[in-house]
Amino acid sequence: MDFVVTLCDSAAGEECPLWPGQPITAHWGFEDPSASTGTAEEQRGKFDKVFRQIATRIKIFNSLPLATLDKAAIKRELDTLGDRATLASTTAS
Repeated sequence: MDFVVTLCDSAAGEECPLWPGQPITAHWGFEDPSASTGTAEEQRGKFDKVFRQIATRIKIFNSLPLATLDKAAIKRELDTLGDRATLASTTAS
């Protein structure tokens, strides 16, 4: 593995396991859609919103010039993606 990205906010405070090969790790916190309430349509909307947020971050990550970045720079980029509150607004419904 080259990269490990955790998504669940409830897992952010837990100690991460050791990953084979010492991959670059980051945490991208998202609201847990399974904890949502409301109608089935509203709950589905929460899942769709989080899906779009994850997809947006993955697209941005995939567009990074990884071949020209060192490990520390890639780590910074992954962490920055996890901190971007603006990504939520770009995928808001």
